[in-house]
Amino acid sequence: MDKFFTRAQLALRNGQDRDEIWVAYKGIIYDVTASRLWRNGKHYEHWAGQDLTDELADAPHTEGVFERFKPVGKLAP
Repeated sequence: MDKFFTRAQLALRNGQDRDEIWVAYKGIIYDVTASRLWRNGKHYEHWAGQDLTDELADAPHTEGVFERFKPVGKLAP
């Protein structure tokens, strides 16, 4: 997985501007488009197109949830 995306490119995959719904966690970008929990780019109080690394502590699940989704690239430094 050598494809890098900027934060601006990630922000466009918010479920509103484009059909893709992506989120980042620990530098990896995941495609969550197929998840019914991310419809319209929103999951509870979290928005797609963002790095959710710092927000996971508030979630009722662990980082293992990302194993369900395909990584599409890395977040550019």
